[in-house]
Amino acid sequence: MLRLPPFQYVRPGTLHEAVGILASEGGKAVLMAGGTDLLPRMKHRVAALEVVVAIRALRELRGIWGDPRQGLVIGAASTLAEVCSHPAIRQGYEVLSLAAAQVATPQIRNMGTIGGNLCLDTRCSYYDMPYTWRKAMGFCLKKNGDTCLVAPGSTRCWAVSSSDLAPVLMALDGRVRLVGPRGERVVPVEELYRDDGIRYLNKEPAEILTEVLLPPLDGWKAAYWKVRRRGSFDFPVLSLAVAVRQDEGGHIADARLILGAVRSSPLRVREAEEALRGEKLEPGIMEVVCELASRAARPVENTDFTVLWRKRMVKVFLRRALGTFA
Repeated sequence: MLRLPPFQYVRPGTLHEAVGILASEGGKAVLMAGGTDLLPRMKHRVAALEVVVAIRALRELRGIWGDPRQGLVIGAASTLAEVCSHPAIRQGYEVLSLAAAQVATPQIRNMGTIGGNLCLDTRCSYYDMPYTWRKAMGFCLKKNGDTCLVAPGSTRCWAVSSSDLAPVLMALDGRVRLVGPRGERVVPVEELYRDDGIRYLNKEPAEILTEVLLPPLDGWKAAYWKVRRRGSFDFPVLSLAVAVRQDEGGHIADARLILGAVRSSPLRVREAEEALRGEKLEPGIMEVVCELASRAARPVENTDFTVLWRKRMVKVFLRRALGTFA
């Protein structure tokens, strides 16, 4: 049985207090909301931390308010189950509800939070293993080692982004509010990520993601598709979110296309978006867009299924996603 290492459990009463603890402890402290990803990583000794700062109960991080006409605000500690079932999300941002419903299992969705899913650690077949397994393999660049076992000649880590909600929120043009020692700032979800398996979040260590901000729909439609071995529980080996806005004649006025689980951050395929603009969703243009997206996807051998199959599935699932708008 894998056991947790010793750690200090701290439960701040306010967001300001939580920020202060993170700032004072430096790299020794970590935030925990639902703990569904953090606690297994601690058991595997890939997150060797001295202080766990519990923020699930903070009032500033809870609640969902607004509507599709004015925009929506989702507290970062809102559970995935709450995101799935909230009336305003189900009626106005159904794609977000459907994506949240595909995360793991009902038990995990009852604990896991939207903020935790957005800040989910990158994953790799050589990293997400118990300590003894990793030690036998010689460790990896992401933890304890100096070589990327996926690409030994590389100087960077190739662990992949496996957040289900990040591609969807990028497609919806969502933003996040970050609060830290130097105040607060609001950034697009797209700017929250770096294409780096180790330094995958573009935020300061003491900053806390407090809210997700969704703009009014304004005629946008979106779809989300996920590829995984099992119909539940598993992380995506490929995910894609597509959002389009069509004019009265059925032409694409604007589009957003994001791929997940193909690199260390969600990948926005702007060339494919540009190819869609001004076009109708007919078989010819759909094939062009699928080809452009497949070229942009460059998965590596660090998760389930083969690289070639995962790359081929980009065309298959993007064609299905686009078909929902035709």
